[in-house]
Amino acid sequence: MKDFVSVSKLTKKYGELCAVDNLSFTVREGEIFGFLGPNGAGKSTTLNVLTTLSEFNSGEVSIGGYDLVRQKDKIKGLIGMVPQSIAVYPTLTAAENVTFFASLYGLSGKKLHSAVDEALDFVGISDHRKIQARRLSGGMQRRLNIACGIVHTPKLIVMDEPTVGVDAQSREQILHSINILRDRGATVIYTSHYMPEVQEICDRIAIVDKGRLVACGTEQELVTLVTDISSVYVGIRFPSDFQQEALKKRLLVIPDVRAVTIRESEIRLDVSLGFSNISPVLKVCMEMGLSILSVNSESPNLETTFLALTGHDLH
Repeated sequence: MKDFVSVSKLTKKYGELCAVDNLSFTVREGEIFGFLGPNGAGKSTTLNVLTTLSEFNSGEVSIGGYDLVRQKDKIKGLIGMVPQSIAVYPTLTAAENVTFFASLYGLSGKKLHSAVDEALDFVGISDHRKIQARRLSGGMQRRLNIACGIVHTPKLIVMDEPTVGVDAQSREQILHSINILRDRGATVIYTSHYMPEVQEICDRIAIVDKGRLVACGTEQELVTLVTDISSVYVGIRFPSDFQQEALKKRLLVIPDVRAVTIRESEIRLDVSLGFSNISPVLKVCMEMGLSILSVNSESPNLETTFLALTGHDLH
């Protein structure tokens, strides 16, 4: 499988701030490539460079065999961008939005109408084609966002958190559509703060932090990089006014507890592999008046690997 995207020693600065620092990676043709990093890692800056929205200071980038500096115009037609923010016109109908974006890529006449129909059908909103975008549900607006980004059948599709804020049904529909795009030969660069999505659809994953590449490989390859950390999950019933930060501080002083993530009804503790005594954790929880529903442990996985490599939780 040949490389469709090649990034070599990419550097991008904003004044004295180095947002992307000597970054190198490749994306293979026809794969879904996860691009992960904590906030401020340089992900958005890198994606802006790849989609020709931003210049860069040094390095080399090629897409589809074209050089990003010398052959930018040829690259633009190869790329489809699905941004994190909803980038559609609220007063236009779904069909009018997709038609507008198709026209920007030079489609016209029968080809344009056929492409619009296919894009709307592909994301499952054909029945809502005459409804203004502002009157669509959040999930359908996300799907419309995708339709606008793929209507010209791009060879490279860059997706920046395309499922953020959607319901479970829309999420599944979006992930299914991304797999179909890959099966049709498209190359996809995918960012998300929801690790199960990444694990479900990505062929390979790059982890970046502070503008640099930390690791790159399949999920199985990345997990083998970390051998000294695992996770413990404690199911909890939290009162509505509970001070979670106070709990977090108390748990973090327990020996071998490396990190604590508190979610709606669960505490995740990333712990050293030698951690075997859960009693201090349960004692803290009970002292703070919490009801413990369950306790489970898990071997190293992609989330614990991400935490170990970056020092941050993905969420």
